[in-house]
Amino acid sequence: MDSTVLLIIDPQNDFCNRQGTLYVPGAETDISRLAAFIRRHGVRIDGIVLTADDHMPNDISHPSFWKDEQGSNPAPFSVIRLQDILSGKYTTTASADAIIATNYIGRLEAEHKTHTIWPQHCVSGTWGAGIDDTLLGTIIGWTHGTNKHYQIVRKGWYPYTEHFGAFAAEVAYPMVESTLFNAPLARELNNYTQILIAGEAKSHCVNNTIKQMIAKAPELVSKLYILEDAMSPVTGFEQLSDETFAKACELGARITDTTTFWAN
Repeated sequence: MDSTVLLIIDPQNDFCNRQGTLYVPGAETDISRLAAFIRRHGVRIDGIVLTADDHMPNDISHPSFWKDEQGSNPAPFSVIRLQDILSGKYTTTASADAIIATNYIGRLEAEHKTHTIWPQHCVSGTWGAGIDDTLLGTIIGWTHGTNKHYQIVRKGWYPYTEHFGAFAAEVAYPMVESTLFNAPLARELNNYTQILIAGEAKSHCVNNTIKQMIAKAPELVSKLYILEDAMSPVTGFEQLSDETFAKACELGARITDTTTFWAN
C-alpha cells in the first residue's frame, strides 16, 4: 500500500502574499490549489513537511550586507561577482565579513553559480517569515481530522551562505551543522513510497531541492511527484528549473498536478 508525504517548499508570506518583499507572481493561486488538494485528499496524505527560509537581516544575499564604492547598498537582483569584490566595486558593509564573503563567492563561481542579491526577505521572527495563514490553517485542520502530524524544517539562518534547497546550503561550512546535508530529512522522506512536492519558488528553492535529491539522495527521486500547478517561478527565471525537472523525470520522477493526481 502506498504511503504519501507532501513536501511543501517555503510557503511563506514574503513569497506567497502580494505584500511580501519577494512575492512570486501566481503563488497565492498555488497556495489556494494546494490547500484545496489537502482538504480534498487529506485522508490519503500520511505526512506533511514544510520548509521555511529563516534569515538574519544582514544575510549575505540581502542588500544591507554589501555596499558599493559610494557606500550605497546594491539594488535587489544585482549580481555580485568575485571580480567585483577584487576590483573594489563592492565590499561588505562590515569589514569583518570581507574574507568569508570573498571566499564564499569564489566557491560559488568555482561551481559555475552566481550570487544574486534579493530583497530582504523571510527575516527570522517577522510576518514575512511566517507560513501563509490559509495553508497553515488547512494543515492544522488536517492534523485534527486525521490525527497525523506536520513538521517545519527551517533553513537559511546562517548568514554567510544562501540556502535554497531543503537539504543543504549552497556552500557547506563543516562547523555549522545546518549548512550540511540534512540526512534526517532524507531518511524521513524515504519512509514514504510517494513524495509530492510543491511550493515556492519553482525556479529556485523547489528547483534546488530536486537538484539536491538527484545529487545526494537519488533514492528519493523515483518516488517524486512534482505538483506543477502548485508552484511558480520568480519572474525572469522561468526556465531555470527545466533541466532539473527533465533530469528528475529521466530518473523516475513524474510531473503531475493537484487535479490529476488522485483523480480517481
